[in-house]
Amino acid sequence: MTEPEVEDKHERLAKSAVEKSTRRDWFFMAGVAVNVAAGLLMAIPLVGFVFSSFSDRKDPRAWISLGSIDNYAEDTTRLATYRNPFTRPWDGQTADIPCWVRRLKGNQFQVFAINCTHLGCPVRWFQESGLFLCPCHGGAYYEDGARAAGPPPRGLFEYNYKVENNELWVKGGQMPTLANPV
Repeated sequence: MTEPEVEDKHERLAKSAVEKSTRRDWFFMAGVAVNVAAGLLMAIPLVGFVFSSFSDRKDPRAWISLGSIDNYAEDTTRLATYRNPFTRPWDGQTADIPCWVRRLKGNQFQVFAINCTHLGCPVRWFQESGLFLCPCHGGAYYEDGARAAGPPPRGLFEYNYKVENNELWVKGGQMPTLANPV
């Protein structure tokens, strides 16, 4: 092989190497761009979460009317609902929170969270037996909310309430639990 043929062969090999290198570089850069975009998309909610603790949010708990106390007969228990004060426009009917209201005598009430203390299933009131019963695992509660039987570890959770101007008010916006007593 003559010297010009060897140089021509080296030029062709170099040109081929440049083409492969360029294609490889392009795919590498495309992969890097896709990974950077995915990383940014994942970082946006994380950054929002971190900075949300610095925003000034007001306490969503508020006194909410359950209506006139005349709506609740003495020595009876009935279902009532209130609108959660911490709602968004898209919440719809899920923002309506049910609770069991038991009127004792006069202005004395008990307002129970509807959730079983075992796993949170909604309990139902049965007037005939005088019991709240949980359909999920057979939990039972007496009419005063105390645990009667089954797996629940304690009695029903109660809301704070007050009576003003012949109206029953509950402290809503936070479910009563052991972690956040109302």
